[in-house]
Amino acid sequence: MTTFVDRVELHVAAGNGGHGCASVHREKFKPLGGPDGGNGGRGGDVILVVEQSVTTLLDYHHSPHRKATNGKPGEGGNRSGKDGGDLVLPVPDGTVVLDKNGEVLADLVGQGTTYVAAQGGRGGLGNAALASARRKAPGFALLGEPGHAGDVVLELKTVADVALVGYPSAGKSSLISVLSAAKPKIADYPFTTLVPNLGVVTAGATVYTIADVPGLIPGASQGRGLGLEFLRHVERCSVLVHVLDTATLESERDPLSDLDTIEAELAAYGGLENRPRLVVLNKVDIPDGKDLADIIRPDLEARGYPVYEVSAVSRTGLKELSFALAGIVAEARAAKPKEEATRIVIRPKAVDDAGFTVTAEGDDLFRVRGEKPERWVHQTDFNNDEAVGYLADRLNRLGVEDALLKAGARAGVGVAIGADENAVVFDWEPTMAAGAEMLGRRGEDHRLEAPRPAAQRRRDRDAARDEADQEFDQFKPF
Repeated sequence: MTTFVDRVELHVAAGNGGHGCASVHREKFKPLGGPDGGNGGRGGDVILVVEQSVTTLLDYHHSPHRKATNGKPGEGGNRSGKDGGDLVLPVPDGTVVLDKNGEVLADLVGQGTTYVAAQGGRGGLGNAALASARRKAPGFALLGEPGHAGDVVLELKTVADVALVGYPSAGKSSLISVLSAAKPKIADYPFTTLVPNLGVVTAGATVYTIADVPGLIPGASQGRGLGLEFLRHVERCSVLVHVLDTATLESERDPLSDLDTIEAELAAYGGLENRPRLVVLNKVDIPDGKDLADIIRPDLEARGYPVYEVSAVSRTGLKELSFALAGIVAEARAAKPKEEATRIVIRPKAVDDAGFTVTAEGDDLFRVRGEKPERWVHQTDFNNDEAVGYLADRLNRLGVEDALLKAGARAGVGVAIGADENAVVFDWEPTMAAGAEMLGRRGEDHRLEAPRPAAQRRRDRDAARDEADQEFDQFKPF
């Protein structure tokens, strides 16, 4: 049964925003007391957060579909809908978030680091919020905005200071078991270790973590063995330790060729050229192993490698190795730049940024893309003529009509607002721009206006009768 997973594809969906409410206040002696529809609630976000107690992505391997809750719709009486609850997903320290094309979206390192993988939709405004001096009683409300939905890839890169690399059965797991309190599986056959092991080592005043990379064999960087799956776990390390088996039972292998093979795989994987390296000659407690270590040590030192002869069984050379690694780790930590305090970066929009773009796709279709136009389209109830007119007014004020005219659009062409998969397409009439001011009084209800005094109503009625008599006199026969 799988117990360790370091790469998953996660399908996330944020909550949809709640719909706004179109309502008119009614009570005794106030049959039309004005609009009182509340706003819809915001949809919940899907948030990834680093949790130190989580060490694997196993939960998301079994349950890859995650969705936040939707916002509640608004109600009459100016009651706004409840916001949807955020869905918080704990991930291990060192998780990298990528899109389906492999582009890095976030690198989550450090307890409490968060990333919003899917943002919830905005709640729609109720007709109370849409009312104005010119639109006193809107007969519509805005729909809730759909929440973002998509796929992200999570990759775990172990956060370790020291990485042990080497052939299977070179003794990496044995070294971790004696240097730290970790208890990895140890056996006398290749590929005993199927997952990276992580241990904590204390050497004097320095505490550091050490991990091994299982299954490195020739061709590992191209997918052979287990190396390709776990080479990513050495990317964050401060030092690479080559563990060479000086007592191997395979006649066609020797420590120097093993070192060259592993270095070739690391070079093919890339990104590790500048990491400091040292060599550990393991299993020197065996006589043949000790003899071979004495033979190859001068060649390794000639290549510039610091060399340590150790035995996990007899504990030979472990103290020297532990303190040597602690020194390298301390130097690497001191060389890292200090983390600066969080800065707020303000990026103002360009002066000529209209907030949308209009592009011609052939002679008969123009596409409008932009955050505001696309959001407004999603929030419009196209079964309500008044809501459609309100959308036309908003697009006109934003400048979409003028931009279409400048782009060469003519009457009857198709205009698509949004991406290909969810665009709203309509036949465009340029007269919409000229009639925007005339249509600005949509939603007004004369019944809500203050009643005129009886004397004023009589005077208006008499004036209208006199005007009608004068028109009649102009056309009566002589």
